[in-house]
Amino acid sequence: MTPRAFAYWATTGFVVFNMFTGALAELARLTPNVEGMQALGYPIYMMTILGSWKVLGSITLLVPRFPRLKEWAYAGMFFNMTGAAVSHLVAGDEAWHVWYTASLAIVVLVSWALRPESRTLGAPLIHAAMRPIRRTKLAGAEVPA
Repeated sequence: MTPRAFAYWATTGFVVFNMFTGALAELARLTPNVEGMQALGYPIYMMTILGSWKVLGSITLLVPRFPRLKEWAYAGMFFNMTGAAVSHLVAGDEAWHVWYTASLAIVVLVSWALRPESRTLGAPLIHAAMRPIRRTKLAGAEVPA
């Protein structure tokens, strides 16, 4: 296993563990989670929505293929964690809440950046820009294809 592959799986495992266990706590409506949501001013039903999305996103990051779905999962996790960091900051929560959720957002970005090519959509715009322009003859004139 290459160092890059190791770093990818380490960061992805960390993200999946945190998201999945957080999702289970939200879906189970554990008292500390309920109290935290109330302190932030969010309705309790958001725990079901966020918990469900976190479970699905965690599974998506682990299964092979489905690169577009993985992009959505990474985006959702990043938005969730940055939103949580801002919510904790605005609510005046303890600094560790802000630090941890912001740090998790960064680890999500690192996992996304390290993912192997088989788990990406590719770069269609870059590949299109690198292709040579073909010229075809149309009624005796050269026209770019």
